[in-house]
Amino acid sequence: MSVSAHHDTFVLDHMPPRDQWPDLIFTIPEVQYPDQLNCVTELLDTWVSQGRGDAPAIFSTGGMLTYKQLQERVDQVAHVLTADLGLVPGNRVLLRSPNNPMLAICWLAVGKAGLIAVPTMPLLREKELVEVIEKAQVGTALCDKAFAAELQSAQKRCPMLKQIMYFNDTPSTGLEERMSIWREPYDAVATAADDPALVAFTSGSTGKPKATIHFHRDIMAISDCFPRSIVQLSANDICIGTPPLAFTFGLGALLTFPLRVGGATVLLEKFTPESLLQAIKDYHATVTWSTPLFYRQMAGIASKQGLPTLQKSVSAGEALPVSTRTLWRDATGIEIIDGIGATEMLHIFIASAGAEVRPGATGKVIPGYEACIFDANGHVLPAGAIGRLGVKGPTGCRYLDDERQHAYVQNGWNLTGDVYLMDTDSYFWFQARADDIILTAGYNVAGPEVEEALLMYPAVAECAVIGAPDEVRGTIVKAFIVLRDGYVGDDAMKRTLQDFVKQSIAPYKYPRAIEFCSALPRAGTGKVQRYKLRQQEQGKV
Repeated sequence: MSVSAHHDTFVLDHMPPRDQWPDLIFTIPEVQYPDQLNCVTELLDTWVSQGRGDAPAIFSTGGMLTYKQLQERVDQVAHVLTADLGLVPGNRVLLRSPNNPMLAICWLAVGKAGLIAVPTMPLLREKELVEVIEKAQVGTALCDKAFAAELQSAQKRCPMLKQIMYFNDTPSTGLEERMSIWREPYDAVATAADDPALVAFTSGSTGKPKATIHFHRDIMAISDCFPRSIVQLSANDICIGTPPLAFTFGLGALLTFPLRVGGATVLLEKFTPESLLQAIKDYHATVTWSTPLFYRQMAGIASKQGLPTLQKSVSAGEALPVSTRTLWRDATGIEIIDGIGATEMLHIFIASAGAEVRPGATGKVIPGYEACIFDANGHVLPAGAIGRLGVKGPTGCRYLDDERQHAYVQNGWNLTGDVYLMDTDSYFWFQARADDIILTAGYNVAGPEVEEALLMYPAVAECAVIGAPDEVRGTIVKAFIVLRDGYVGDDAMKRTLQDFVKQSIAPYKYPRAIEFCSALPRAGTGKVQRYKLRQQEQGKV
């Protein structure tokens, strides 16, 4: 490792030991970087210095920001963070906002100042925010004023979170007012290529958040692999889509990928299938990024209207059904680029595009990465066998102070928790998840976390939550519930429990289906046999 620029070494000190890291490979020239690297310099400042400052960078309902205008605002926020708030390289900054230009500006400013971004979903509740703040030892937050309430509640339980600054607030009190004081450029901190730039959280099968650490080098690597070799982004592209910037899928798709090639992105806070199709036309977008569910919902509408500028569509977050691929192709003439990634790997590592697509297969491993299938004992399986997916490349899993590092990284390979088959042509075919994570509508939902929320309701004696097949969404969250004596399992109780979960944790995690039962299947050890419930639901299809 090169010499770090971080004064606050908390994240560096709590990374797993070097011998527990996955093997990192840098086999293609695109991912061979100098020892000193600040990703924001490469993503933003370089284009201004090369004379492309007037090119569009971000479109939104508020207008357009050029690369030069974006740089000016990023520099202003970096000054506020360091001069006004007193932050030093290595400090963590929590970001809370829907997709909008100010969130992008804040993310870039954090990186330029050598700080570490900790993005959070805007729908997270107090309990979930407390877990993030405590795990990453966050002392400062930048928050959209409209999403202040839950963060303020979390701050009361987290004395370490000493300062919150709001944006999209009234000029007299908001971040924008503090920004306006600063006029001079901000010199990017000379971070090491392997200085942490991002702590991204993902839910594990236990429901407890896992914090993944990613370097400045990692941000550049994902921006120089999949979007170049598979999507083939260029400076002429305008990206648009549904994934939040708080998800690593969205961070790449709607910020770092388009900036890396000098292109532009559209950042809008809310989408319906109808509004996304309209926005594609309004902003002349060329590339969409979304989930299978959204493409399925848009297909029926898109077939009735033209999308003359749209050239490519990328899907991730869950397996892409063949029927959805067909619907979108029939509606638009576009063959969806399917892909699988992981928060631990930062972004997509298996995908195919154009003539290389095989419906039903996720695709092939992308340039810069390697993948194979393992049995339960860690032996590589031959083509045609079903087993655990292992991946390695220029990015990889480094959990922040988490013993689960041993489970994810084995013998140098990242084991993603997915069960796959690789055929004789090296195409990878998704089979299932190996744990209790439920992939639904592009979100990862941990079953035990939903169970914990349900068990807080007085009427619930016990419960089990699984992913159940659904014709429209692919998979939905389903809860099997045993009620306490004296309570009735009717439709009113279902609605009550669903509303209760929505108020306890992020609303997208609530069980869309609830089945009341007299008992749950259990093994002799007393453990709930969720696999029997999954088999039961599969049998209904």
